Order: sequence, then C-alpha cells, then structure tokens
Amino acid sequence: MVVGLTDEELTRYDRQLKVSTFGIDKQLKLKQASVLIAGVGGLGSAAAYYLVAAGVGKVKLVDEGRVELSNLNRQILYSTNDLGRLKVTVASRRLRDLNPEVDVVGISEKISESTINGLLEDVDLVIDGQDNFKTRLLINEKCVKKKIPLIHAAVHGFEGRLMTIIPYEGPCLRCLLPEPPPEPHMIPVMAPVPGIIGALQALEAIKVLAGVGKPAIGKLIILDGRKWSFYAIDVKKDPECPTCSGKRIMAKD
Repeated sequence: MVVGLTDEELTRYDRQLKVSTFGIDKQLKLKQASVLIAGVGGLGSAAAYYLVAAGVGKVKLVDEGRVELSNLNRQILYSTNDLGRLKVTVASRRLRDLNPEVDVVGISEKISESTINGLLEDVDLVIDGQDNFKTRLLINEKCVKKKIPLIHAAVHGFEGRLMTIIPYEGPCLRCLLPEPPPEPHMIPVMAPVPGIIGALQALEAIKVLAGVGKPAIGKLIILDGRKWSFYAIDVKKDPECPTCSGKRIMAKD
C-alpha cells in the first residue's frame, strides 16, 4: 500500500493513476481537497458524480430543492422513486454508494448573502450548478474575495458554456457579465447537454485541484450541440470590475 492511499483506492483509481501526467501524487491532492457543489441539478449532478468517482476527498452538496418529475430528463442522480424527496438527501446516498471513500455532505439550504460565507468555509473549489445569474454572481463575488477557484457553467437548449475562474489570475464572472442578464421563467434544456458540461466542470476541477493540465482561465468554452462544435471566446479581465479589480480590494481594506 502506498502511504496515503489504501489498497482499495489504488484499485478504484487504477485507470486514472495510469495517466502519464497524473499519478499517485496528483491523486493524493484530490483526496485532500474539498469541493462545494452549488446546486445539484443537471450540471451539479454530473459534476458531483465524476468528482466523487475520481476521489475528491470531501464533496459538499448544497441545494434546497426537492426532486420533481421535470428534473428527471437531465438530473442523473435521481429516479422516479425519489419524487418529493430532498435532492441533497438522495444525491448524498447515491454518491456514498458510488464511492464510500469520499466524505459526502448534503446541505439543504438556499444560497444567499446570509449563508454563502458559512458554506464556503474550508472549501478549495466551487462548482457552479446554479440556474440563475443573481446567485451565480454572488458566489463569484465571495469566491473572488476568499480566493477560491470557481468553475462556472450554464446551459440553454443545445448550448452549454463553461469558464474557469481563478481569482486574480484571470477574469471573473463579473468581467464577463457586468450586469445580470434577464432571468427566463424557465430554461429549456436538451437532456444530455448539462451532462456534457457538468462532466467538463469536473474535469476542470480535477485539473485545478491536482495541478495538472491547462484550465480554461480567460476563456469561455461554448458547446453548440446542434452543430457539434466546441469553440472558445477570449474573456479579458476588466480593470474596472467591481468584484475582482484591485481598486475595490484596496477600498475595502
């Protein structure tokens, strides 16, 4: 047995341990990491599944919702038998069954100005699984302030978007969106799209936590599922950004 990894873990993670740029040292970094999944819907379900499968040491699931029938076309942690149950209760059980080596914590709570600081305690990275930009921008603001990496994503129809935010190394979400866009009453989503983008969020999180590869800092990755094209748009850091500019930090200090 290698120090820090049990024989079971060495077997469980065998395929990724064999990746040439990964290995045991990177796996140990994942084991020591704590990730917050902010919303366990379509994006959060997929991201949480792969992060737990990959061996992130602690995963905190935050969602106040209950399982609804309309969730089941895209939220892969739930089934028809779970209708009406708290999402975090169902998701936590499924993820513990998948990998009992991971500490999975379910928190049925609304993410708000009054709760966000407590939710971010002892967290190394945040996955954005939200469905509204008001909450996304709040999470972005607090992650920047606390210097916590954030993997942002959003989906609509056949389209998915992703951006990796490393505070003070590149632009934040507010640089991309100076003002919150109008919130639709309901977001149409093709079933596989949040699964694809959520899996990419997990991959980005693993790269950031393990220190391997090149994350999508300063780039908005866009999937057009209708045409099957991936492309990237450069996002520049806004020197006047009210969230991540040095001016605001100095003013607050």
